[in-house]
Amino acid sequence: MTSDVADKSGRVRTGGSVATRPPVRPRRRGIGWAQRLEIAALSGPAILMFVGFVIFPVLMAGYYGFYRWKGFGVPTDFVGLDNYRTILTDNSFHEALWHNGQIVVLSLVLQGPIAIGLALLLNKRMRGQSIIRVLIFVPYVISEVIVGTAWALMLQTNGAVNDVLRSIGLGGVAEDWLANPKLAIWTLMLILTWKYIGFAVILFLAGMQNIPEELSEAAAVDGASFWQTQLRITLPLLGPTIRIWGFLSIIGALQLFDLVYIIWGQYVASTAGTSTMATYMVLEGRNAANYGYGNAVAVVLFIISMFIALVYQRFVLRRDTEGALTGGR
Repeated sequence: MTSDVADKSGRVRTGGSVATRPPVRPRRRGIGWAQRLEIAALSGPAILMFVGFVIFPVLMAGYYGFYRWKGFGVPTDFVGLDNYRTILTDNSFHEALWHNGQIVVLSLVLQGPIAIGLALLLNKRMRGQSIIRVLIFVPYVISEVIVGTAWALMLQTNGAVNDVLRSIGLGGVAEDWLANPKLAIWTLMLILTWKYIGFAVILFLAGMQNIPEELSEAAAVDGASFWQTQLRITLPLLGPTIRIWGFLSIIGALQLFDLVYIIWGQYVASTAGTSTMATYMVLEGRNAANYGYGNAVAVVLFIISMFIALVYQRFVLRRDTEGALTGGR
């Protein structure tokens, strides 16, 4: 027959052997009312703003999307899913969706490599580095109205761009840069790249500042060239920043409206091949005095953007957000 004896250290002797008691986990203290009030006071205004300016408009757009509504009074002409059926069968919407897809792909393909190359060069010490950074970032902070108006004037048939080409003997190259369907999408991409490349460069430069210099110095000691160091060290460590920029670029391309509407107007955009889902929403909704249909288009645009955002986060941003949300594994 064995006996259990507990010594002063909390160990239990069982028949000559020593067993250790499992540690007692301390009880978690609940959050007091004072802390709850503090959390509510700090987060309450932000939550109210989010609900009032994001959640509520989305719900109201979904509600009005079921009606044929002129934009005033209480909607009474209930049409059910007719607005959504029209959207899914309208060739103009299909073209706008296709243009958005082109803008998404071209933005990633054109802006990404150019911004990374400029960031790598500007990350090196050189004379006038600060001035160059400012000049690259200036177009991003200029209002879209100013940018759109200036480019629309310069790219007209008798605009400054064609005048310069004629003055240097390249009059045969002069084109209708805005109305030619074969060139308009590339004209739009040139303007978008010029406008938003500064944001990408600054974002990548900020990401490069977090890369330890010791890694580049160690690679240089091992005989690696500058470009080998960037390819093997800088770009892999810059991956999270590149993926975040890609996410912002995709969402911005899907919701593109202002520059297209300012430069091409409400009617030229569709014939020139630069219409987007947002311009289609304004043209077929507000301008046609069919606000119910415009709200339905807004809901479809929201669903498409949300779906792409969730897929991107699930398969691309997962490696970046997993550690941040769970504290690492």
